[in-house]
Amino acid sequence: MKFRFEFDIKRLPEPITHRHRLLLIGSCFTENIGEKLDRYKFTTLQNPNGILFNPVSVAEALTDYIEEKETTKEDLFYLNEAWHSWKHHSRFSGFTEEEALQKINASTKTAHRFLKEADYLVITLGSSWIYTLTEKAENAKLGAVAANNHKAPADWFYRRLMTAEEVLRVLDNVIHRLFLFNPKLKIIFTISPVRHLREGVVENNRSKAVLVSAVHHLVDKFDKLFYFPAYELVIDDLRDYRFFAEDLVHPNYFATQYVWEKLVDSCMDEKTKELMEEIHSINLAFRHKPFNPASEQHKKFLWSYYQKTKDMQEKYSYLNLQKELDFFLQSD
Repeated sequence: MKFRFEFDIKRLPEPITHRHRLLLIGSCFTENIGEKLDRYKFTTLQNPNGILFNPVSVAEALTDYIEEKETTKEDLFYLNEAWHSWKHHSRFSGFTEEEALQKINASTKTAHRFLKEADYLVITLGSSWIYTLTEKAENAKLGAVAANNHKAPADWFYRRLMTAEEVLRVLDNVIHRLFLFNPKLKIIFTISPVRHLREGVVENNRSKAVLVSAVHHLVDKFDKLFYFPAYELVIDDLRDYRFFAEDLVHPNYFATQYVWEKLVDSCMDEKTKELMEEIHSINLAFRHKPFNPASEQHKKFLWSYYQKTKDMQEKYSYLNLQKELDFFLQSD
C-alpha cells in the first residue's frame, strides 16, 4: 500500500552550479533553503530587506534594488524606542535614525550590485494577504503596504486579500524591469509551505490559491521563469503533522530537508552534487568537536583537512573556503 503521494518534478533546463550567483527573497522558508545553499558554498544573497511575505513588498524591494534607492529619514518612523522602516524587517531597525539608515542603505547597495550579476533569483511568496497603512500609522503614506508590522497597534493597518489579477500585475511589472536590468537573469518561484493560520484556516487556503494561480500564469508566460513545488511537497506529498513543528505552522527539520533534497535532485546536475559531497565532508570536519584539542592526533586531523581544503580551493577558485582554511590551520 502507498501512504504518500510522490510526484515528478520538472527539471531545471540549466542546472544550478557553484559558479552561479543566487539572490533569494521572500518568506522565512527562503532562509531555510538559503542556509543550506550557504552551507554547501553556493554564492548567495538572502533577503536584503529581511523576511517578506506578500507580493507587493517583494516587488517593491526588487524595484528598490534595481534603482539603488536611498532610504532617508523621511522614510522612517519611531515606535517602541527604535526607528523602523515599513519596507524592512526589524533587524534593520536602529536605536538612532543613522543606525537604521546605515543598515538599510548598505544592504540596498549590496543587493543592487549582486542582482546586476545574479544568474538566478529565487522568489518565495508566503501570503497574498496585505496590510495597508491607515491614517493612524506613523509617518506613512496612506494605503502603503507594510512588509512588517513592527508590533504597531492593530488600528494602524487595514487587512485585505489581493486578487490573482493584482498579484499578476504587480509581479509582471517587476519581472519586465528585472530582465531589462539583468538580461541573463532566470527566476525560480516557490510558494512557502508555512501555513499562515493567524489569518484563519480558510483564509490561508484562499491566500495560497491566489499565489499559485498567479505564479503559474507568469511561469507559462515567460521563458525564463520556473516553478519549484515546495508548497506541494509539504502539503500534498508529506501531508502529515509529523512534518510540522509544534506550532503546526512551520515545516520541521525533516520536511525542510526533504524539500531540499528534491530541490537538489531537480535543479542541480551530477557534477554539482559530487562537489557538494566533497564540501559536506569538509563541513563535518569543521564542526568536529575533539576530545582533546591539544593532542597530536587532532593536530594531524586538522592538518590533513587543511591540505584537502586547500586543494579544493585551488581546484575550484570560485568557492569561498577561507573560513575553513583558517580553522584547519590551527594545527600550526
